[in-house]
Amino acid sequence: MFNRKLWLPLIIVVVCDLQASTARAQRVVKKLTSECPMGYIDTANGKCSALGLMTYTLRPAMGDECPPGWSSIGGDYCRRD
Repeated sequence: MFNRKLWLPLIIVVVCDLQASTARAQRVVKKLTSECPMGYIDTANGKCSALGLMTYTLRPAMGDECPPGWSSIGGDYCRRD
C-alpha cells in the first residue's frame, strides 16, 4: 500500500505549484514601480489595492511588452483582456 507520510508532501508541493503558475484575479498587488496599475490605489505599504471594487487578472510585465491577449495598465503590469 501507499505510505501517506511520503505522498502527502508531494501532493502539497504539486498543488502549490499549480496555484502559483496560474494567473488569478488580484485585489491587492505588489507595487513594482513608483505608480500603481490603472484602477488600483497606493496603500503606502508597498502594495496597490483595488479596494474590492474590481478584480483583474494581472501579471508583471517585467520590463517587456505584454504578451498577446494582455493589455498594459501601467505600474509595470499587464491585464488579461
